[in-house]
Amino acid sequence: MTESVLRRNNVTVKGNGRQPIVFAHGFGSSQAAWHQMVKAFEDDYQVVLFDYTGSGNSDIGAYSSDRYHSLEGYADDLIEICDSLNFRDIIFVGHSVSGMIGTIAAIRRPELFRQMMMIAASPRYLNDEGYHGGFDHESIEGMLDMMEKNFNEWAKYLAPVASKNEDRPELAENFEKQLLSNDHTIARQFAEATFLVDMRQELKQMNVPVVVMQPGDDTIVPHEAALYLSSEFPESELVILGASGHNPHISHPEEVIKYIKKYIAVEAL
Repeated sequence: MTESVLRRNNVTVKGNGRQPIVFAHGFGSSQAAWHQMVKAFEDDYQVVLFDYTGSGNSDIGAYSSDRYHSLEGYADDLIEICDSLNFRDIIFVGHSVSGMIGTIAAIRRPELFRQMMMIAASPRYLNDEGYHGGFDHESIEGMLDMMEKNFNEWAKYLAPVASKNEDRPELAENFEKQLLSNDHTIARQFAEATFLVDMRQELKQMNVPVVVMQPGDDTIVPHEAALYLSSEFPESELVILGASGHNPHISHPEEVIKYIKKYIAVEAL
């Protein structure tokens, strides 16, 4: 099972340390998103990168619409990777939807996790009474419909909205290429699992300390959602980054590295 899981999720392990730190990518992305950050942790940590099944260079033949119709299937990926590597007490760094995937895994198997770092994460993207998630039903349905009818136009639309930093157009261009590299059918199902999620009721079940890192200007996740996320976890810290855009680990890796290292050090005291 170990070999098949590591192959399925294209798992990469590097670094000289003993403490595992697992980096989990967001929707439409892959482990390549972390390449600017890895060197900052290789000397002191065992760095683990992977692709969710159906993303990046994972084994697309292992994808099952039944397993991955919800975030539970992706949490299964994460748990199986940790078990295959005999990991416990990992430091988990999850971008965007990986924050909630990590939450599901940590509630189910808290012994696997020492600390959670969530970057631009949201428990619910849809607005609700008394809750601002950033999207209404019409906009989500419109996005899913666009993905089905014209995937290229959807990627061209979403990339600059998510990336921001208009003075650095290469960020949007690179993100568009990443989105377009995904299988269209799988990406749409992952999008549905992501943008229709509602994890608000589960947050108080978390028994692992969490650091919520929210970009200063993020079109995908509004500040209200990040504030709600941090306030509902039993033990959490909220950091408002100076970075703008939904992918600060790509646009402003130095700032994200700084805060990860800061809060790892604080937790270790």
